[in-house]
This record gives sequence, C-alpha cells and structure tokens, in this order.
Amino acid sequence: MRFCPIPGSVATYGALGRLGKPLAALLCLSGPGLADAPITVLALGDSLTQGYGLPQDTGFVPQLRDWLADYEIEAEIVNAGVSGDTTAGGAARVDWSLTPEVDAMIVALGGNDLLRGIDPETARSNLETILQAAEAEDVEVLLVGMDAPGNYGADYKKAFDAIYPELAEKYDALYAPDFFAGLGDGSPSELQAYFQDDGIHPNAEGVSGIVEDLGPHVHRLIERVR
Repeated sequence: MRFCPIPGSVATYGALGRLGKPLAALLCLSGPGLADAPITVLALGDSLTQGYGLPQDTGFVPQLRDWLADYEIEAEIVNAGVSGDTTAGGAARVDWSLTPEVDAMIVALGGNDLLRGIDPETARSNLETILQAAEAEDVEVLLVGMDAPGNYGADYKKAFDAIYPELAEKYDALYAPDFFAGLGDGSPSELQAYFQDDGIHPNAEGVSGIVEDLGPHVHRLIERVR
C-alpha cells in the first residue's frame, strides 16, 4: 500500500534503475523507515464501531487508538462504522472504503443481521465478499465474530456462529471470536451495567472492556502488516 518506484519508470532512472529490477525492488522493500511507518487500519462495522450514543472520545475507535498509543503501537485507525449497517451494507461499500493507504481492516459486522434474523447463508456470502475484496487489495483482516442468541433456534445459532471461524480460516484472516468477549461471562443483569439504556450498545465502560480484549488482536493484525 506504500509507494515504491517501479524499476524502469522515471523514478528509477539513474543509479537505482541501473541496478536492475530484482535488486532495485529489494532495496526499495528494505529501505530505511519502512518497518516503522505508521499502519492504517480501516474499522469496517456498524453502530458498535461507529460509537453510537457515546461522546466522541469514548467510542470504540477512539478508545482503541488510546489503547494502541498506551502500548506505543503506531497505527492510524479509520472509523468506517455506519449505524444500522448489516453485512450487506458492508459488502456494498467495502470496495470504495479500501482506499490506497489502507493496510489492514477490522471487520465487525453481523449484529444487525442477528437483530433482523437474516439468513446465516446470506450473512456468510456478504462477509465473504468483504474478505475477497480485502484479498484482492492485499489487505490483512481481523474478522470479529458475533455470538448469535438462542431465540432463533439451535440450528440458526450453529449456522451463524460457524460463519466467522470458517471464513477466517478460508481467507487466512485473524479471528476474534466475539466482539463482546471483553465484558466477561456474568449474568445478563451483571452485564447490563456495561450497556446503555437500550441494552444493545455498550457504554464507555463497556467499550473499555471490549477494547482491552480486542486490542491484542489488533496488535497482531498490525504486526502481520509489518
């Protein structure tokens, strides 16, 4: 995703051009500062990513930026969360969202599919479209799973929950099993303390727990790019 002069172009005339394509490419890849260059990560998601109902500096992306800064991990996180988005919405906008500077992508979609009871195979197809777009652009991916509730039946839950690990394996993406894993395994009444009044969107404290859990996964994603 970073500019490197193509051997034989105007930019490589002179000493570099005379070295020939293989050696010129090697020097370009190993040039000073490349390993330390900031990584741009696109966070493709819905209202959970966008930061619905929260002050601007307490949403998922700002808190993730702070987490990375605390650990001195250089990366720019681009907030591509759209409130209400389903996997279909993500698939529809992924191509133009993957601008040339994007090196990696967090995909956290599926919550609205679950709220609407969308067919798991439809959600799978949409997520696969997103992963194929990333693969075509040589963009590394962290796929964040959603744990389906049981109210649609055991078969639906089994089919939906299987989407994320299976696609992560198929496309060699990093995988985080559950967006909400950082909130713990308490009872619904205990976990409600981490949510806003709607019971769907995390409050600032809830986001903090989510980021503590997902932060190491994002770090691994950044290291993959480096």
